[in-house]
Amino acid sequence: MSVLVFADATNGKFKKSAFEVVSYGKKVAEQLNTNLVAVTVNVSVNEELFYYGAEKVISVSESKLTSFNAKAYSSIINKFAESENATVIVLDSSIDTLHIAPLVAVSLDAGYVSNVIALPSSISPFTIKRKVFSNKGYANTVISTEKKIIGVAKNSFGIHENPVSGTVKEMSVSLPDSDFGVKSEKVEKASGKVTIADADVVVSAGRGMKGPENWGMIEELAAVLGAATACSKPVSDLGWRPHGEHVGQTGKPVASNLYIAIGISGAIQHLAGVNASKVKVVINSDPEAPFFKAADYGIIGDAFQVVPELIKKLKAFKEAQ
Repeated sequence: MSVLVFADATNGKFKKSAFEVVSYGKKVAEQLNTNLVAVTVNVSVNEELFYYGAEKVISVSESKLTSFNAKAYSSIINKFAESENATVIVLDSSIDTLHIAPLVAVSLDAGYVSNVIALPSSISPFTIKRKVFSNKGYANTVISTEKKIIGVAKNSFGIHENPVSGTVKEMSVSLPDSDFGVKSEKVEKASGKVTIADADVVVSAGRGMKGPENWGMIEELAAVLGAATACSKPVSDLGWRPHGEHVGQTGKPVASNLYIAIGISGAIQHLAGVNASKVKVVINSDPEAPFFKAADYGIIGDAFQVVPELIKKLKAFKEAQ
């Protein structure tokens, strides 16, 4: 018996969420009095996971897997979940793993719970706490199947160092063509920017910016804060910003430590997708904007006056450090 975690990566480098799921998996393994095994795919450096408690890292290489493919990834996880006799499988709750996890669950006849925010409160019955109703409520969910899959919500558990002496087992696999039934024709990636998925700080803007020509100050504020840039759905629909920056219930979910909304009124779909962020700040000239009711801090004012002044103050603060 073991606990197995899938440590996700992009371009051969671990995502921040990989260290969080390994940290989480280590604590679950301790609760079950068993060992922790991590599976990685096409990652050259795997020893990093030892710092967070992985006692064994299975480093898988698959030459045909050059872009995301849910079926292929699920097949790899299935293979090693079975070979390692894993009773608990831990993944993050990213968009990619939300596609992978159901496939794994069906193959292993396992119960799957996503958006988990805490360690199991009970091992028998196996009970975990998760966010529900678009992050507006919580539920204590019992997984009664023999094998269990946990999807850990981003930034819910944190990254905790727990150094161990571990081993890396390198494995080369060749998946059947049937695992590549869905093929990517084109993948466009932003370069030189902090991604929304990995960002601790997100600076987002809406139609209050009046046009794409005014986005320079949003990008400047993001650069000062080391943040990712994002936008509301109407902005991406208008073509002002790429659809990859659209956050909200119908776009990318955000669970950052700080979320700054500029010129976004706060439609319910947008709020549902970002309310998992720990601190929310809104800048809007309309005092009746719905976002003010959901925000931790708010500034009523013209973004074209407030944001430049905020950038100025932040730069002065950083220079004084």
